[in-house]
Amino acid sequence: MKLLILDAGHCLSLALVRASSRRSDTQLVIQPSNRVTRETLEELEPDALIIPPLSRPFSVPPAAVGEHADAVTACMEACGEAGVPLVWCVSDQLYEDGHVSPIDEHVVPAPRDEGLRRLVEVGDRIRAELPHHLIVRLGPLFALEGSHAWLSELVDTLVAGGMVRAEADVILCPTSADSVAMALIGMLHQQANGADAWGSYHLAGVEPVSAYTFVSNVRTQLSTCLEGRGQDIALGEVKALSHHHDQPLRRVLNCRRVLDVFGVHQKPWRLEVGRMLDLWCRAQEDDISTDEPTDEGKSPA
Repeated sequence: MKLLILDAGHCLSLALVRASSRRSDTQLVIQPSNRVTRETLEELEPDALIIPPLSRPFSVPPAAVGEHADAVTACMEACGEAGVPLVWCVSDQLYEDGHVSPIDEHVVPAPRDEGLRRLVEVGDRIRAELPHHLIVRLGPLFALEGSHAWLSELVDTLVAGGMVRAEADVILCPTSADSVAMALIGMLHQQANGADAWGSYHLAGVEPVSAYTFVSNVRTQLSTCLEGRGQDIALGEVKALSHHHDQPLRRVLNCRRVLDVFGVHQKPWRLEVGRMLDLWCRAQEDDISTDEPTDEGKSPA
């Protein structure tokens, strides 16, 4: 199976590269751009085009949201003309007001923000005009590398002694980019083998948690990991923010359908965070050992 991936530096694109490298049945073609033409699709003949999400659209300028919407629209039109299935990953922040109970796929986001409404309109067009599509709504992505890699941003800030501010009253489901990459490849292989289960799906990590608790857990696990390796680093602090005084905003995705249709299980974010931080600490040890002078490089006593 050949997949065309846009936005080469995105954390999900890099995760897809890692996931495909462990398989012999998946070929990736990576494009640095965030859009593609019909001519390119007809030349490459991919089995699907994957567009990584605009993570945290609340935190980027409105112009960036509009540019992403325009790029996805252009890709949708190119896919329609070339007959290529489209996979568009979307941030759960489109559910601007959240919901008291887990959100099912049939609940189409209805945000007040103009930029978010643009993204919803693009999704409506995809559902209306492309029979072969997957719109995959994701919990907040985290990874160690690439753009939109929340975890790497947290680690860099904490190690530098900076303060991280996070909402204590926003409940969400952090989602590993690696787990999303494995799920997407598995879903598309099933589609290629006749599943014919196109449509909208939700995919997020196990265990709803506040943003503040997630960041605090990252700090605790990072501190434990560093101490276990004999590294004494004074990490920055985590400050709780409160914006919803009457009732916490819950943005929890119900991922039952992706399990029932494709057999994709949610991954526990705590284990994924622990695994990634262990990799990060080991990489720091390797860098330190590489920088240490060899016997040949030492001056004689």
